[in-house]
Amino acid sequence: MNERASFIVLGIESSCDDTAAAVIENDKILANVTATQTIHKAYGGVVPELASRAHQKSIIPVVDAALAQANVNPEDLSAIAYTRGPGLLGSLLVGSSFAKSMAQSLAIPALPIHHMKAHVLAHFIDDGSPIPPFPFLCLTVSGGHTQLLKVTAPDQFLILGETMDDAAGEAFDKAAKMMGLPYPGGPEIDRLAEGGDPHAHTFSRPTVGGHNFSFSGLKTNILNYIEKNRRRNPKFVEENLADLCASIRFTIVEILMVALIKVAEEEKITHIAMAGGVSANKGLRRALEEKATELKWHTYIPKLEYCTDNGAMIAIAGYFALLNGEEGSINLAATARWRMD
Repeated sequence: MNERASFIVLGIESSCDDTAAAVIENDKILANVTATQTIHKAYGGVVPELASRAHQKSIIPVVDAALAQANVNPEDLSAIAYTRGPGLLGSLLVGSSFAKSMAQSLAIPALPIHHMKAHVLAHFIDDGSPIPPFPFLCLTVSGGHTQLLKVTAPDQFLILGETMDDAAGEAFDKAAKMMGLPYPGGPEIDRLAEGGDPHAHTFSRPTVGGHNFSFSGLKTNILNYIEKNRRRNPKFVEENLADLCASIRFTIVEILMVALIKVAEEEKITHIAMAGGVSANKGLRRALEEKATELKWHTYIPKLEYCTDNGAMIAIAGYFALLNGEEGSINLAATARWRMD
């Protein structure tokens, strides 16, 4: 990207269970620091109250570390970007309150950022990776969201399809929990699936209107299938773990790819991006690359450190907000639900 201005932005992310901060100068990352909460492993999922408390403990050390690594003083900052939503309200309040207070003390803008838009804009971080041209399609897949987007500018997103109930990432995590795998379960399924047969077990592929998704029925189907086979053989999961993981991954990836192919054909767009935590999934990445070869797509997948929740994606979104002339506001409250459109 060509530099059109000179901005230094601190990005703060606290939407779920990662406390993250990054410093960016224009579109180049100077520092990207993340504190991951491990306490939730004992509960098999994120406990909102524990998450917000952990953010309170981590946010000052994480921000200090990011500024130190970037060799940037607070007075050098042009703005502070923070995740306003969507996410866990208690977690969002910690990050947003800190960001707005710090920005007010420095007399600089506090820029509210949409979490899922930031995932998409991570593609524009200048790290040597190819940058998608406008317009492009983006499949955003995470633990809380699954969407098909048409992106025509850094601030113009059109939802072409989205989940009607559960997200793909949640389906991975819940399926992992059914099989007794540790949290977070999605990466565990992805790891074990590499040694399994994706066609060993067959699961349902629920369909809904348009290009929307539904993963609730798939979760129920997986649960019923596992319980039925466990009644016949108590060691069913242990004896078939790799194949079960491979088959579950294959099913979820196929659901996503079928919808993506249809949208790409209808929109006549061949520049296809992927974003969100589940974009780190090896099976999904491989499927996108295979379709790119078959359908002559140009594909864009962020580096792994920009797939899961991170401060860099908030910082780059803040950079674009400044370029767009946004001034932010300390009066905007954090929100657990915030539609992209």
